[in-house]
Amino acid sequence: MSGLKNSPFGKRLRATHQDNEEDGPRRNRQRVNPIFYTATSSTTKDTTPESPITTRDMYGDRFVPSRDAGDMRTSYHLMDESGPSTPSKSRIIPTESDALKEQANAIFTSILHTEVTPPSPRRPASPQRPTTSSSATTTLPPSTPTRKRIFHYTSPATSANPSTPTRRLDTPTDEAYSMSPVRAESRQLLESPRRQLRSVCKTPYRVLDAPDLADDFYLNLVDWSNTNVLGVGLGSCVYLWTAHNAAVSKLCDLAGSNDTVSSVSWVQKGTLLAIGTLSGRMHIYDANTLQVQRSYNNAHTQRIGALAWNSHILSSGSRDRMVHHRDVREATHRPFKRCTGHRQEVCGLKWARDGGPLASGGNDNKVCIWDLRGSKRASVAGSSTSGSGSAEDAGGSGSGDVPLWKFHEHTAAVKALAWDPHVSGVLATGGGTQDKHIRFWNTFNGTMLSELDTGSQVCNLIWSLTSHELVSTHGFSSTTAQNQICIWKYPTLNMVASLTGHTHRVLYLAMSPDGETIVTGAGDETLRFWNAFPKKEGGEKRETRLDYGRLIR
Repeated sequence: MSGLKNSPFGKRLRATHQDNEEDGPRRNRQRVNPIFYTATSSTTKDTTPESPITTRDMYGDRFVPSRDAGDMRTSYHLMDESGPSTPSKSRIIPTESDALKEQANAIFTSILHTEVTPPSPRRPASPQRPTTSSSATTTLPPSTPTRKRIFHYTSPATSANPSTPTRRLDTPTDEAYSMSPVRAESRQLLESPRRQLRSVCKTPYRVLDAPDLADDFYLNLVDWSNTNVLGVGLGSCVYLWTAHNAAVSKLCDLAGSNDTVSSVSWVQKGTLLAIGTLSGRMHIYDANTLQVQRSYNNAHTQRIGALAWNSHILSSGSRDRMVHHRDVREATHRPFKRCTGHRQEVCGLKWARDGGPLASGGNDNKVCIWDLRGSKRASVAGSSTSGSGSAEDAGGSGSGDVPLWKFHEHTAAVKALAWDPHVSGVLATGGGTQDKHIRFWNTFNGTMLSELDTGSQVCNLIWSLTSHELVSTHGFSSTTAQNQICIWKYPTLNMVASLTGHTHRVLYLAMSPDGETIVTGAGDETLRFWNAFPKKEGGEKRETRLDYGRLIR
């Protein structure tokens, strides 16, 4: 027996008994939680409800995913392409042009769809039972097949046409010989020609200093004449900048009358420039002679922030909530018509180019459409309101004393107004800081066509004369992008370009008579010239409905 104890088997047996004795009391010992350093017992159940310690499962440091239920085709189609679900109005202005990005994303999505989920291989059709003649109406009883070979396999190449078998590998364009990492469909998509996107220069080609250019949202201090002269109101002075020779001349100085310029506007054809002041006076100057032609000392009781010409009719909007219309050919200083439609300051005025209606925007968040010709509103089937019920029944009597339409959709001051030169009756309006929307209206029936959330305060709008695009300038923003100039494609409302450079709100906007250049002014006291709509190389000038020279017989 002693030999058995000293044998290797006995030693291993004694070592096993010692391990069991040591493990017994160890199981009853209290364990210490390494996080809270609190002793807990594993044998007794803790019934104290205030104990913050919970049993934590122990896992290894290695994770091996299970691919049993993996289906790449299903996972791709279930993938959320648009990210988190957000309302459409959460669209913001990017800092760069997204036209190229949108095209690249569309191509990438198509290639990803082709590569990840290739078309399923065509499976052979199920064999069809041959049709029997109508005379054979009896069915044969089942019989045991004579062929002992149940499964019989044939080559697809020989089964289609045994006389001329197809040889796939003899084709030099077969995918087996391709060195490309993508499929033939993807290569065809990548090599196919794509639409050339319009390139817009992101830097201004000229920057002018404009000291004392007011940083006031409700003023309109920059305008470009059809004679290619830029008029700018700086403090109490108005300066003229001639584009072809960059000559600067001082038109007037109102410091002697202790007044300040609040708005400027050129007549459509000619050299007359209308000037509105903070005290409610209005002056008409001739840019050729630099002399005043008419003065209306009591044009309004408060500042004149908006001016608009319609041939010889000069319309003015003031802080006194009135819109006055004057014929500059008449000797009287009294307006021949007064329009009252706003409850706060009128900060935007724009006549339709064809001599049609007048659009006015106010600080009361309203847009009014006036027709001095006495036209009556068109009847709309069912209702005379827009999609959200924003067109107010303003009377429609045709007298011109009440607005033809009144839109209530905006939630902030409406200064930006622009009539579409390519489609008659389409008006674009932009709201202020609390609104940030550009809305498009059909003024024939008072309906809203579409809207766009820009993410920034809309300060000005102007349409391109050579393409169906809209330029908007912006100020305060709820996003990182602000003080930018954006170009939008209509009616898709896709962004063509985003121009940055101003350090303050871009409050002023004008376009050259040829429609190629836009000038922007901001509170940073600079004027920046952008070549936004350059001429197409080697192409003829595109005719538009607004080419007045083409209308001469």
